Amino acid sequence: MTDTDFMREALAEARLAADAGEMPVGCVIARDGEIIARAHNECEACRDATAHAELLAIRRASAAAGDWRLNRCTLYVTLEPCPMCAGAIVQARIGRLVYGAADPGQGCAGSLYRICEDPAFPHFCKSDGGVLAEACSQLLNAFFDRARSRN
Repeated sequence: MTDTDFMREALAEARLAADAGEMPVGCVIARDGEIIARAHNECEACRDATAHAELLAIRRASAAAGDWRLNRCTLYVTLEPCPMCAGAIVQARIGRLVYGAADPGQGCAGSLYRICEDPAFPHFCKSDGGVLAEACSQLLNAFFDRARSRN
């Protein structure tokens, strides 16, 4: 599978989030070409500000791998990670991060800051953005358009 294929899987997760009334962010974690975890935002359902797709997927990947160190894994997410999620990616020793849409408001994989690539931290995680960015952005924009029309 290619980065585009994995991002399509993350988009499928994001659509599940949208269908559930959550901010449509989806994530998959792959190791050796296979998906070992998938998740989407569940903040509303869990009433938990930390129930972001990336954190849920990291927990599931750690359980699947039997280790909290996920250095052989690539995390695919539809929206550039926020500071909390970027920090978790570093802590989990994720080997590579691939995201779809940039987040100029709070993205910490290139837009505002590069937490995952900061040499001050003992672990370095290469980041690549813009994979299926248009599809990821359209899903997010539709969600926010619906939210604004309700107010």
